[in-house]
Amino acid sequence: MADLCPPTAPFFGFMGAAVALIFANLGAAYGTAKSGVGVSSMGVMKPDLVMKSIIPVVMAGVLGIYGLIIAVIIGNGVKVPTDGKPVYSSFTGFAHLAAGLACGLSGMAAGIAIGIVGDAGVRASAQQAKLYVGMVLILIFAEALGLYGLIVGLILTSKSYECK
Repeated sequence: MADLCPPTAPFFGFMGAAVALIFANLGAAYGTAKSGVGVSSMGVMKPDLVMKSIIPVVMAGVLGIYGLIIAVIIGNGVKVPTDGKPVYSSFTGFAHLAAGLACGLSGMAAGIAIGIVGDAGVRASAQQAKLYVGMVLILIFAEALGLYGLIVGLILTSKSYECK
């Protein structure tokens, strides 16, 4: 029983919350910055297309929300010891760490993809309007990578073992 409920178990849960938020926000920041550069440079030549081309920036920002959702769920799931006895098990801590890593790293990968596609896509669609739909479809599939991480993270946060 003591092996399953060490006093250090909450560390892994808190690390899961931290990495979910940090990596998802890294992806969101990169995606926003990279695609924002493309929107800005395209806007110099065709300012009327700026609002139409802001989609990659919005999609990148959503990735940070995914990380926030998982971080809040994990943070609320870490239990304080009662009567000097740990209640939070290492099983739950590792599940929360895995959830944070799944969501955070998926969000970072999606943010990189959105940034690269968004930058090149808005510049290309400014020159050839027929490329816009293709760009949006690629962005949707890139965003889906972050959504997959969120779904797996939600499933993993539901796995728990409470020390008695």
